[in-house]
Amino acid sequence: MSKKIGLPVALKMRHDAHYIEQLTTYSGAAIGRMIPVEKIRPNPEQPRKLLGDLRDLTDSVREKGVLEPLLVRYVPREDCFFIISGERRYHASRAAGLREVPCIEKVADDAETLEIGLIENIQRKDLTAFEEADGLHRLATQFDYTHEDMAKKIGRARSSVSEILSLRNIPEALRKQCIESGVTSKSLLLQIARQPTEKKMAEMLQRIQRGGLTRDEARQERRDEQQSGPRPQPFIFHFEPETENFKLRIQFRKSSVSREELISTLRAIVASLEESTESTAASSSAAVA
Repeated sequence: MSKKIGLPVALKMRHDAHYIEQLTTYSGAAIGRMIPVEKIRPNPEQPRKLLGDLRDLTDSVREKGVLEPLLVRYVPREDCFFIISGERRYHASRAAGLREVPCIEKVADDAETLEIGLIENIQRKDLTAFEEADGLHRLATQFDYTHEDMAKKIGRARSSVSEILSLRNIPEALRKQCIESGVTSKSLLLQIARQPTEKKMAEMLQRIQRGGLTRDEARQERRDEQQSGPRPQPFIFHFEPETENFKLRIQFRKSSVSREELISTLRAIVASLEESTESTAASSSAAVA
């Protein structure tokens, strides 16, 4: 695992600073060099899922050119340059018909490319709340960063990092509902994420969708619940293999579950699935007969 950091060792990031500006200032580099657009490839590990509306940026590039260079790295096996930072500028440049764009080339491996891309996107606030939560989670899991480490790297308070990561408590299906219904405000999403169960999360989302619950009301409701006394939290077991082919989430009614109980439950699930498969096979055989 790479132990390199995204920013130069002696460089501290202000909250409102921009990574590329700081990098060029620190290194003394000029604009870099012009690279043909066809020799540049988007970063396959880009944390941002949606590029958004590029029309204004494309018009700006068409009129004034690319004012801020892309950060790229050369990949010999592909004989091209992978984008570390600047994918929106790249796509806008292609749309504007540019044949080459200004770039700063950086020597970096796959791990450092991912690390820099995540930090730069998060620090610039280019990501949605969910994309930011996933990006921070990847930094934590792939680079062993603590909440304090990430807070220093992106120039935010540790509490802000912890809050954003808590959005991963919202199940994927419910995330999709939030996005489709336009509930993307971090403050409202946090109120959903803080609910004790998935059912409560869904109810909170429905109330927000109906316009019956504002951010301040949600916060007051939560304060009232906390003052009435702690409520037992259900035990939730999460499992995700290294291949990331699936995610397993089991929620128990009680708040404490022993290792033996968990194993017993998993075995019961497997047995139930096997029994169901055998019954289906038997029914199919009878139908053929």
